[in-house]
Amino acid sequence: MRITKAVIPAAGFGTRFLPQTKAMPKEMLPIVDKPVIQIVVENLVKAGITDIIIVTGYHKRAIEDHFDSPSRELVENLKMAGDKKKHLLEETEKISELANFYYVRQKGPYGNGTPLLNVAEIVGDEPFIYTWSDDYISAERNEFQQMLDVYDRYQCNVLACIRARDDSEYDRFGFAAGKTLEEGMIDVDELIEKPGKDLAPSDLATVSAFLFEPKIFTYLDKAMKNLKTNQELYWSDALIMMMNDGARVIAKEIEGGVYYDTGNKMGYLKAVVDAALQDQKFGDEFREYLKKVTS
Repeated sequence: MRITKAVIPAAGFGTRFLPQTKAMPKEMLPIVDKPVIQIVVENLVKAGITDIIIVTGYHKRAIEDHFDSPSRELVENLKMAGDKKKHLLEETEKISELANFYYVRQKGPYGNGTPLLNVAEIVGDEPFIYTWSDDYISAERNEFQQMLDVYDRYQCNVLACIRARDDSEYDRFGFAAGKTLEEGMIDVDELIEKPGKDLAPSDLATVSAFLFEPKIFTYLDKAMKNLKTNQELYWSDALIMMMNDGARVIAKEIEGGVYYDTGNKMGYLKAVVDAALQDQKFGDEFREYLKKVTS
C-alpha cells in the first residue's frame, strides 16, 4: 500500500521560547526565512505524502493561516513591485498547494499518544507517518524517503533513528535494540524511553519520525483505558504492546542525516546557522562574518 498520509502534532505551548511564543507558535519560528514546520511539510511532500493532518490548539491559528492561500492584500502588494518580488509571490502561492491540509483540535490527556487518538477516524485503516513539528533530520535523501524505502521492503512499522553522540542524549530520547538486519537497521525487540547511558540497550535513538501501521490506534485505546489519573499517554506504550503481540518494528538509522531539534534554544540556533551557511545567496558572506566575530 502506498503511504499518502502524515500526522503532525502541533498543540504544545512552546514554553522554552517564551516570551517569543506567547503569541506565535513555536512551529512558526523561522529557519532563516522559512518556518520549521514548513521544512517538515516539504520533506514529507518530497517523499510522496499528499495528505497532511496537523493537530493543533486554540493558539495555533497562525499555522493554518500559513498553509492557506496568501491574502489578497499581500498578493496585490507583491504584484505592485513587479519582477522585483515576483519570486516571492510564486513562493507564497506554492505553500498552500504543497499538500491537502487537515486540522484537528487536540483533546484528551497530555502525552504524544493523544494526537494520534484525535486523528484515528481521519487516518482510517492505512499506514501513515507520525512526525514532530519542531525537529527534522536533514539528509540528501530525507528521513521520510528512507523510512518509506524500509516500509516498501518489510511492510511494517518503522522508526527513524540517529546515533547517540553525547552522554546527555541517553536522557533525552528513546532507544531501540534488537537483531541487526544490516548496518544501521535493526529488527526491534526492545524500546526504552530515556534510559540513561548505563541502561541504554543500544546507541540508536528513536527521534523525529515514525511510520505506524493503523492497528496502533487499537493499542492506543488499550493504553488509554489503563491510564491512571494524571498520567500521560505515550505512543511508545502502545507500540510495545503491539510488539508483544507480534507486530514487527524496524529501527532505521537515517543515512547521512544531521538531526536538528529546534524545540530547544541551542538546537534552534544550530539549525539557523547551518541553514544560513548553506544559503546560496548570502552563505559565503555569512561565513566570513562568523570568522570575523569569532576570531
